[in-house]
Amino acid sequence: MTVQIRPFVPADHAEAFALWQRTEGMGLNESDEAQAVEVFLARNPGFSAVARTPEGRMIGSVLCGHDGRRGALHHLSVDREWRGGGIGRQLVDHCLERLAAAGIVKCNIFVLRENESGTAFWLRQGWYETPWLNLQKKLAGD
Repeated sequence: MTVQIRPFVPADHAEAFALWQRTEGMGLNESDEAQAVEVFLARNPGFSAVARTPEGRMIGSVLCGHDGRRGALHHLSVDREWRGGGIGRQLVDHCLERLAAAGIVKCNIFVLRENESGTAFWLRQGWYETPWLNLQKKLAGD
């Protein structure tokens, strides 16, 4: 079956969020709410993507953006029944092509340590673990 890969737009959020909630190993927080994702998409137009069946069902999504120096991928997810058919790779390729066209030469991903299937996917695609430690600080809230 042919799958359509197209840019992620704000109207896709509800379906994407439901997909993320069904995806094991996915860490969700306030940054994944509709308004925050809409701001992210506006700052990075055309970089994020969704995969849909010919009938229009969303079966995959990925958020992608950059800061002018490095790209970042977030929340790559493919519905369990559609995994293994190259949809994840197509979504990532969409993002990497757009990052390269924007002059971005490196891209990072964030994978929860306990997400073994996600880590295995990325390693199969040629990504590698870096020696960098990822730290963060919340600027608002708890």
